[in-house]
Amino acid sequence: MKTYLLPSLKLTVILLVILAGIYPLAIAAVGKLTPGHGDGQTIQYKGRTVGYANMGQKFTKDEYFWSRPSAVDYHADGSGGSNKGPSNPDYLKDVEKRIQDFMKHNPGVSRAEIPAELVTASGSGLDPDLSPAGAKVQVARIAHIRGISAERINNIVDAATEKPLLGLFGPAKVNVLKLNLALDQLKAKN
Repeated sequence: MKTYLLPSLKLTVILLVILAGIYPLAIAAVGKLTPGHGDGQTIQYKGRTVGYANMGQKFTKDEYFWSRPSAVDYHADGSGGSNKGPSNPDYLKDVEKRIQDFMKHNPGVSRAEIPAELVTASGSGLDPDLSPAGAKVQVARIAHIRGISAERINNIVDAATEKPLLGLFGPAKVNVLKLNLALDQLKAKN
């Protein structure tokens, strides 16, 4: 018994030191090197923090770009998806309600033009980004309400579009919070 107990205790202590001490400290040190220094990258507007760059927020006013739906209503403390599959009747009702709501607020957009991301929640429930198509399908509504040309708003979307990393990795994306702040800045300049 001694031949097994002593080595297993040693291994337990070594792994405890590595996994509960050294590894978390190493990850925290790497986090300090990132934008936001491990606390999240905040976005400032007019001298105050308005949100985080990597956390989605709810935008429902017609004068703003809408975010991707959230299964957790954008609560970061309980992030997660709905875990409902495409054959679940409740899920299908939610998606249909979102489609109808989107079409009501965007009367010139047909059902086929609505990108899936605008009516389906993400896995985390906190996606801060849309595809450029997800933003551009909303331009006509925003241009009409704000009294700004669709061309100027399309230019804002194009300027805010982040290309794939090295042109290869990941999709093009647009941060909704940054996009809406750019809209407000455009309004302030007029």
